[in-house]
Amino acid sequence: MLLILRQRHFERVVRAYSADLYRFAYWLCRDRFVAEELVQETCTRAWNAWENLRDKDNPKPWLLQILRNEHARLYERKQFDYADEAPEDLDLPAEHSPIALYEMEQLIGSLPLSLREPFLLQTLGGYSSAEIATMLETTEGAINVRLTRARQALRGVLEGSPADQKRGKA
Repeated sequence: MLLILRQRHFERVVRAYSADLYRFAYWLCRDRFVAEELVQETCTRAWNAWENLRDKDNPKPWLLQILRNEHARLYERKQFDYADEAPEDLDLPAEHSPIALYEMEQLIGSLPLSLREPFLLQTLGGYSSAEIATMLETTEGAINVRLTRARQALRGVLEGSPADQKRGKA
């Protein structure tokens, strides 16, 4: 009977937070299939450690932490393919003038993970700097610096880099 109650509570939690977990996973890895796999692995690990959950009333930060750890494990095992090609032979995208809303996804994805993670936790998850600091195991000041740098990087791309503006005035 206890196992059935535990299972029902877990299923309610998974149903309540699976969309948020998927959205965060997608923003981290930028791949739909990998995001689905990350959410599944997160749920498996959460079920196995369900008894260790301290705050049963608010499991979302715990689930997001498990998801972050699963994402990190992906890159521990990943082997990157390297190619020795001249930069001029690479098919690089041209500079964009006005950026449409759908391109914002690419811009956020281009942020380094150390900036992208807190930015997404704040914008998508609605977490405060203190909550993000707890999740990422760092200080609130460090999170505020990362959030500021992420916003500055995005603003710089949206408004055009200062070098581009100087060239336009000259």
